[in-house]
Amino acid sequence: MIALLRGEVASRRADCVVVLCGGVGYKLAVSAPTLATVPPVGSEVTLHTHLVVRDDALALYGFASEEERELFLLLLGVQSVGPKVAIAVLGGGSTSELYAAIAAGDVARFQTVPGIGKRTAERIIVELREKVGESVGEAIVARRTGEPAPRQVAREGLLELGFAPFEVESLLAAAEGESAEEILAAALRANRQAASA
Repeated sequence: MIALLRGEVASRRADCVVVLCGGVGYKLAVSAPTLATVPPVGSEVTLHTHLVVRDDALALYGFASEEERELFLLLLGVQSVGPKVAIAVLGGGSTSELYAAIAAGDVARFQTVPGIGKRTAERIIVELREKVGESVGEAIVARRTGEPAPRQVAREGLLELGFAPFEVESLLAAAEGESAEEILAAALRANRQAASA
């Protein structure tokens, strides 16, 4: 299985790129978000990949991140969703936005994708909602920020309440809890105690 390619960008088109590796050009179908991250022709690029093997063809798909590839593979597991449709879905937003849409049951979001009708959009939601769940979304946030998702959510909550960034950091340093709500409540208690002292 070809899992990763690093090489020189030989060409860029609207739906694919060709990456030159060791004298061989690999054509990879890519989503719009991945294409946006691919540098100009002649530059070096690294893409995560997935090879789809069929009786009549071998098709290689490229992704800017492992998260995008994981979502692509989940989509392929949905009845009536093939690689082309899965790539089109990935073009509908960032990976975290698409996971959020699945978790929220946003059927309309997927109906805007060319080739997806209401029935297929509903099937994507039904079949992936439990697989995606909160854990996948939290894992993405944790990878992006380097900290558990509940602390990041609590940080954003404090910022929205009008606390300055330096205040937020000191409040979070004193706050304990497993969920975002617990951490936020502890931070606000710490703020009240500091104000009354």
